[in-house]
Amino acid sequence: MSAIAPPIRAEFERALEPLADIAPERPLAATGRLARQPVLRKGLIVVVLAVLWECAARLAGNDLLFPTFTQTARAWMADVASGELPAKAWISLTLLLQGYAIGIVVAFFFTALAISARIGRDLLSTLTLMFNPLPAIALLPLALLWFGLGKASLIFVLVHSVLWPLSLNTFAGFQGVPETLRMAGRNYGLRGLRGLRLTLSILVPSALPANLSGLRIGWAFAWRTLIAAELFFGASSGQGDLGWYIFQNRNELYTDRVFAGLATVILIGMLVENLVFDTIERVTVRRWGVQR
Repeated sequence: MSAIAPPIRAEFERALEPLADIAPERPLAATGRLARQPVLRKGLIVVVLAVLWECAARLAGNDLLFPTFTQTARAWMADVASGELPAKAWISLTLLLQGYAIGIVVAFFFTALAISARIGRDLLSTLTLMFNPLPAIALLPLALLWFGLGKASLIFVLVHSVLWPLSLNTFAGFQGVPETLRMAGRNYGLRGLRGLRLTLSILVPSALPANLSGLRIGWAFAWRTLIAAELFFGASSGQGDLGWYIFQNRNELYTDRVFAGLATVILIGMLVENLVFDTIERVTVRRWGVQR
């Protein structure tokens, strides 16, 4: 019995439209280009909030309780021009950086223990369960008892506020590295004496988004804790820092200067977020394609 030949399909050719007939992409208008700038969008939000602040304060009609935005801006510019506000902000930032740096070092020490050994993971898990829910400001009376009226008390509560959230995020970042990347690194010979290269080439870049999140959270916690501690600590020892500036002007009923101090706290936080952390993200994880 002869085999049946398969049917032969007819060939045909489709003519493609010329590329010249396709309309080129139209360039964005000036408003569209401006809308893509995050700095301008955020600045517009700040302007809207300032206008709402001004309107609400004028409707309230009580400068002692709620000064207007323009009154606060004049008080802020006057204290900046006199040098009082920058000096007090510098004292607070110097103290904050000391506690923040110590907290980072201790957090990475605990994380290294947790990654290298099971007892280290149990230690980190137990300590975070115990101390992470404990507000740092609640330890200030105990710190004053232990270290007295000095910078050591503030640094102690700052380290506590940074240590636990940063340790959790850093450990979660290293634990979240896919096993496929680890195996790929071992296939390239990054093991044994080259274990450090495996950590620096694969583990650190992959875990960097979580580590940066931990650094952001630790910074926010430390900044809030410092201002709250200075309000209490400054009232006890009269330190010339930013919290004492707010506390002293509240006692003297200079509400516009109180709002100026609060605005300084906000401005410093925004500058650190946009100039430091956003820059680190842009030149690392976004450039590497780890994070969008």
